[in-house]
Amino acid sequence: MTFDLAIIGAGPAGLSMARALAGSGLRIALIEQQGAAALADPPFDGREIALSLRTLSTLRASGVFDHVPTDQVFPLEHAVVLNGNDPRPMRVSPLRGKQALGALVPNQQIRRALWDAVQGQQGLTLFDRNRVGAIQTDAQGVEVELLPVADAATPGQPAGGGADIAPLSLRARMLIAADSRFSETRRKMGIGADSHDFGKTMLVCRMHHEQPHHHTAWEWFGFGQTVALLPLSEHLSSVVLTLPPHEMQALLALSDADFEHDITRRYQGRLGTMTRAGSRHAYPLIGVYAQRFVAPRFALIGDAAVGMHPVTAHGFNFGLHGVDLLSREILAATRAGTDIAAPERLHRFEAAHRRATRPLYLATQAIATLYTDDRGPARLVRRLVLDASSRIGPLRLAIATALSEDGLSLRGLLPRLG
Repeated sequence: MTFDLAIIGAGPAGLSMARALAGSGLRIALIEQQGAAALADPPFDGREIALSLRTLSTLRASGVFDHVPTDQVFPLEHAVVLNGNDPRPMRVSPLRGKQALGALVPNQQIRRALWDAVQGQQGLTLFDRNRVGAIQTDAQGVEVELLPVADAATPGQPAGGGADIAPLSLRARMLIAADSRFSETRRKMGIGADSHDFGKTMLVCRMHHEQPHHHTAWEWFGFGQTVALLPLSEHLSSVVLTLPPHEMQALLALSDADFEHDITRRYQGRLGTMTRAGSRHAYPLIGVYAQRFVAPRFALIGDAAVGMHPVTAHGFNFGLHGVDLLSREILAATRAGTDIAAPERLHRFEAAHRRATRPLYLATQAIATLYTDDRGPARLVRRLVLDASSRIGPLRLAIATALSEDGLSLRGLLPRLG
């Protein structure tokens, strides 16, 4: 039970890390509480993931995108931002030479594609239906206790009565946590996180509509609500509605007919009559930023490192950026025959990922706070910000670049803005 690397969490970030290390010769343990069947066929959760052009390129290069059905990839060609009842939106178009800002792909399809991509990967061992118990680190590596979940089976043992099965113990040279923004592993390693509860609940639901959307995403900061539209096929979109929790509960309790009428009203009939095309899903809005991304022989990736508010659509893009940075360090160490968890490599990863994510994380917090504040002064500032962004070319270019290219480093924009 000795490995080079142990990854906790077989969600998009954990699977992406495993895939990024394919062909490296490393022995990798992938630890996940869910069973393999659930990982292979994840349920639809209502979430459509906005992929930047850089992320799309990375997924194609790794072969993951080969497993996404073409009819499940929806181009994102333009975006508009509206403020209250002001009829003048801020419009964002693709960069010169680009046909789109990115693409929308259902979260379910991304998870399935990543799972399919790692099947049969040499050196990768899945420990499904296991959660992490005690973790101990020393100068040479990490020891991880695995506790079978209820009604689970460890390799070679029958299912049922998980509590009666003795825990496993794994030894690895390095441990990576990708177990959500509420990461238990992060806490076990003594790393705190700055968490911000926005006090709002987000509803996502696919809707048919009479009028076409022209592959344009909306972000509409209304008074008392935030409404977004993610364009799928021409008369099908994912509606995203943010409300206080008590108002959301009342909306979720409506019948289908009343729900459809209410959503049509909230979108002011801009797309004509809207009818439900999928199940309703609600999620609390909580942002998380880990105080550290690394510890001795340990690193955080995905939402365990940075859990974004969805307003700027960078959650998965940031997760893949962290995977790219960390996997490059690990692969470089492997080629050089040096320690994959050397402190200088982990600190280099942490510094680069923090530089890339911290400014936009803080900006997103500020945007989400400002554009949900309905007081008079805040409304004025909102209008001024949108006017400036619409009129000043470099700002509009910066927004388009953030959406479509890497969306990560402001430093990377400077040569273009110069």
